[in-house]
Amino acid sequence: MKKSIIAFVTLALLASCSNKNESPDNLHLTINVKGLKTGTLYIQRIKDTSLVAVDSVKIDGNAAVERDIKVESPEMLYLFLDRGVTNSLDNNILFFAEPGNMTIETNLDNFIAGAKITGSKNQELYEEYQKINNRFRDENLSMVELKFKALKRQDQKALDSLDAKQQSNIKRKYLYATNFAINNKDHEVAPYIALAEIYDINLKFLDTIQKSMTPKVAQSLYGKKLTKYVADIKKEEQKAPAAAE
Repeated sequence: MKKSIIAFVTLALLASCSNKNESPDNLHLTINVKGLKTGTLYIQRIKDTSLVAVDSVKIDGNAAVERDIKVESPEMLYLFLDRGVTNSLDNNILFFAEPGNMTIETNLDNFIAGAKITGSKNQELYEEYQKINNRFRDENLSMVELKFKALKRQDQKALDSLDAKQQSNIKRKYLYATNFAINNKDHEVAPYIALAEIYDINLKFLDTIQKSMTPKVAQSLYGKKLTKYVADIKKEEQKAPAAAE
């Protein structure tokens, strides 16, 4: 629990600090939502533990828009569609923004599932990571369903077997995330995955990812966050034995 709080606070504080230095808009983002006639698109980022809009555009007949945004370091942003009807999570597209030209193409009926995002190497790597990560998630959901059925029929042997398989699935998921981050240490997606996906893994794995980052990535938004997060955990662990005495 302490680790999750440290991770979340670290993400929020460093996100707010990153916005202090002024720099020109360096991301040219083209958005096309086929079938959208009216509504408002918001481009959001995490600041002070909340999603805040950094830009917005009203759609009135033309579904294709272009925006220029300041991105000081590759960062996960959110494209939110206000349809004027619902504030559902299925209206929010996560995308790994980075300086340059990026395009988000999607459609009104399948806003998230139909999204195609191009122009970002970190986004490309994140999608590659998610393809395998989703398999672990689907396997876990299947086992949850099987455990429910086993519990209903009071089959303890099946429950024990499924528990073991579930733990094995979690370990494989975490090891995959760790290896993916280390293998992509020269991209900002590496520290992002460490913070967003496996923040509660054993410290030695986070430490390995943190030390493997290239100098450029270490100085990025998420690189600094990971360095601070690992340092904070080490401090907490050093305090624990002293408190026990």
